[in-house]
This record gives sequence, C-alpha cells and structure tokens, in this order.
Amino acid sequence: MLGHVRLRSLFSAPAPAPDPDSTPVWRLTLPATVDQLVVVASLFWALTVNRRFLAEALQGRAYAAWDTWGFATALVVILVAVHVLLLAPVANRWTVKPLLAVLTVAAALASHYMQAFGVYLDPGMVRNVLRTNAAEGLELLSWTLVPHLLVYAGLPLLLLWRVRVVRHALVRSALVRVVTLLVAAAAAVGALLAIYQPLASLIRNHKEVRYLVTPANLLWALGSVVHADTRGAVRPRQPIGLDATPGERMQRRQRPLVVVMVVGETARTANWGLSGYARQTTPRLAELGVINFAEVTACGTNTEVSLPCMFAPVGRRRYDEATIGGSESLLHVAARAGVGVHWLDNQLGCKGVCDGLPSETIHSRSSPGLCENGRCLDEALLQGLDARLSQARGTQLWVLHPLGNHGPSYFRRYPAAFARFQPECRHDDLRQCSVEEIVNAYDNALLYTDHVLAGLIAKLRARENDLDAVLLYVSDHGESLGEKGMFLHGVPYPIAPSEQTRVPMVMWATPGAAAAVGVSWDCLRRRAAEPARHDHLFHTLLGVLDVRTSVYEAAWDLTRACRR
Repeated sequence: MLGHVRLRSLFSAPAPAPDPDSTPVWRLTLPATVDQLVVVASLFWALTVNRRFLAEALQGRAYAAWDTWGFATALVVILVAVHVLLLAPVANRWTVKPLLAVLTVAAALASHYMQAFGVYLDPGMVRNVLRTNAAEGLELLSWTLVPHLLVYAGLPLLLLWRVRVVRHALVRSALVRVVTLLVAAAAAVGALLAIYQPLASLIRNHKEVRYLVTPANLLWALGSVVHADTRGAVRPRQPIGLDATPGERMQRRQRPLVVVMVVGETARTANWGLSGYARQTTPRLAELGVINFAEVTACGTNTEVSLPCMFAPVGRRRYDEATIGGSESLLHVAARAGVGVHWLDNQLGCKGVCDGLPSETIHSRSSPGLCENGRCLDEALLQGLDARLSQARGTQLWVLHPLGNHGPSYFRRYPAAFARFQPECRHDDLRQCSVEEIVNAYDNALLYTDHVLAGLIAKLRARENDLDAVLLYVSDHGESLGEKGMFLHGVPYPIAPSEQTRVPMVMWATPGAAAAVGVSWDCLRRRAAEPARHDHLFHTLLGVLDVRTSVYEAAWDLTRACRR
C-alpha cells in the first residue's frame, strides 16, 4: 500500500492528501493537533509511570471489588486531567514536541528510581539530584536502567518523532484549546466528586503520596527548588548571634582548645556497634571508651535538610526551611566570638553552613593513593592534620565532612582490607544484590568509619601535652536497607522510617579537656543514655566552646547539667 498510513487520534484532525510520488512506503506519519498530543501524552503517563502512585493509592483494597475499579478509573481520569491542565496552557506547535520529549524522559527516569529505591520525588529529593556531582551521579546509573528507558521513553519518543503537528487557524486553535481545558477541568472535578471521601482520607493520612504523581511531581518540586534558591540568592543570609562574645573560660585558657566535629554521612543507629547492633561495627571506638549517645534523632532524612538544620538554633522543633536556609549558622556565631573556624569537605559541600568562612575540599592532588574516579576515601581528611594541630592557637572549631556510608555504592567507601563481612554487594545497582549482601557492604563501610575516627583520636591524643581536644561525631541522617521495600534515604520526614531518622553520635576528649570546657565526662556519659536530637548540637557546641550569645538556649545544651 503506497502513501501515508493515517492514524486517527482522540479528535479528528484534517490531513493533506497523500502524495504517492514523494513519500516512501515505509514511512509512518501521525497527524495530530497540539491538544491531541497533550491528551495522549497525559494518558500514557497515567498508565505507565504512575504505577507506584496507583499501587499505593489502592493498597488494602480488594481488586475483585467493583468500587476498587471505580476508584482506580477515577484516579486515572484525575491524573490525565491534571497533566492536561498543566501543559495545555504552555504548549503550542513549536514547543509541544520538545516539552513532551523532555517530560517523557524525565518521567521515565523518575519512575525507575521511585520503584527501585522506594523514594518520593519531593522538593528535597529534587534538590539532592540537582546538587549531585558527576561521580555520585554515575554510581546511580546501571544497565537495568536501559530497558526501562527504552520502553517508557525510547518508544514514545520514536512515535513522537513521527508526529506531524497539524496547523489550524488561530481562532480555531484558541477555541479547541479552551474546549480542551474546560473538558479536562470538568473531568477532574467530576472524578474528584465521585471519589471525594476515599481520596480525602488517602491524602489526609498519606500526604506524601502526591509526590508520586509523575511528571507533575517533578514540575512542582523543581519549581519549589528554583523559587527557594532564587529567593535565597537575592537575599543575603540574615546574621544571628550578633552579640556573640567569648566567655570567661575561653578568655582564661592558657592552652589551645580544638573541637573537631565530624558530620558523618548516612550512618544509622540500627547498625552501629556501640548502640547494641548484633555485629561489632565499631570495635576500635569501643576500645577507646568514647561516650556513645544511643538514641539520637536527626533533623531530616537527607543532607540538604539535615546539614543546615543541625547547625541552626531552631533545629527540627521549630523547623522552617526558608528561615534556616536564609540565616547564618553556628559556625558564623562561633567565628564572631573569636573562634577559629574551618570546614574540610570530602562530600558535596557545606550546603551554605560555612559560606564566607575558611573551607577546603579534599581532592586527589592532596591525597595521593586515597582517591580514584573522582572519589577519595575518608582517611584523606586526616592528611595534614598533624601540621594543623601543631599550629593551633586559641579556641578552634574544625568540621570534617566525610563521604561515610553514602549509597548506593557502599563497597566504594572502604578499601579491600575492611571487607570483613561477606558476601558483600559490589554493584552500584542494589537490585543486583540480595539484602544480606547490601547489609554486609554497608557494615563494612561502618567498620571503615570506625577506623577513620580512631585514627583521628590517635592524632588528637598524640598532641594532648600541647592542647586540649574534643571530638564530636554525629551522622546527618540514616539509611534504609530493604526494610518495607525501601532503600537509600530521603523519604519525607513525617513518614520516614526510624532507620532513616535514628543516627549515631559519640564524644571523646583528651584528659585536660574536662577542665578546659568545665564538664564532667562521667556525668555526660550518664546523660548519653537519654534521648537526644540534632536540635541539641547548636547549643551544646556553643557551651563547649564557651561562646556567650542570646541565641544560646541552656535547656538544649547536653553538657549544661554536667558543668562543674
């Protein structure tokens, strides 16, 4: 058969008569209007990349019941209508194909990771994605992504490439657009009214499910992130603790006091040997007699939230992302009181916590033998520390930001000598491994963190005749390792499992530090048996450093009750 093969879409669209002399037999063209493309794309997304949304929305319902099918049908109608209402106003014959192509690829990628790791694409998760560097991004790519993209992006793009957008007169196009929007709005309202009670209950009890509606979740989250970052870029950070001054102890000190804070990455209490885990993943710290805080709750479930939060005076109890992100941090308050502040990073930066303060990032040139493929092992953070300690004067606050247990490539976080628990997962794609193998690799990474912290303590102890030192280690958030089908982290905080919100924290000090900071370590060891939160960090560190300021709250200082 010669000429075009004409496929009719949802609405009839005029097409020119076929020209048998100019069109090859094999060529397939799909004449369609802009509105038809938007409707078809929205229907495709509703039935493919929203499978997890539909599965969670229908959880607990009997699939043989008629009301289940009615509820599911109404949800699909709402999904289609929502995307039509979002896209139709901005789509025209020049933008519709690029717009749908980008969203189809993005939706395919999003659905893959939501299904593989059980994550939700809220603004926090999208911000994490945007701040990911090349090395971290490559670890998330795997061959299992290829067939998913071919089915959910490749085939649709191939069909989209063959579409010929039909051009109508301006008045007719505007009329069709208005009708399309009215029909979509009516369908959304009708479907919403039909299932209002069960849908309202679902949203009220499971608010985060809205972050599974794809690709609307991407558009909403991206818009929120861009708006917040733009607002933050325009407004300078608001100063806090303008009245910060050194306290009496700080002024009287005859020896340097060095407080080293290690902000761990993705370590969870459930696998921390010092906190009762069946395996001893912290053997060296156990021998050193550190003070272990067994029940610590994190500010968030990802670094973008937790890191600024733990350095803010309000913490989680009065959490406000805009206020925290737009204000100075603990480090600025300490520096204002004369404390020497320095940030050393082996991660993706300080998330604004150290803006305008001395900071540096570990790289392969300064850490020979410890770096590979753009990543450095955390022992690189200790290089040059001896020289820095020998030059320390006054009161110092140094923050080390290690790579820790950052997933999914746990096996890349430690050298071969620490692969004690076997068999270990040695794949970037966790779906290629059993849960046992994933946990083994994760625990091996904790063993290496234990080794790095013990090495840091050894360096501080070697200088105890010249200075006083305090070490505080705390993780920013935890990690899911297959519990409830979840992996990695970043689940919205209200529904986050304890594996992502309970984190380890330890303290250690040289013998002379007790007098230098005026704290009884035996008393603090007893306090460590009680619950603590990231909210305590800001005020505890101000207390240890002896910085006096009106933003300090004694009730949130873990050392307050143990002061001599």
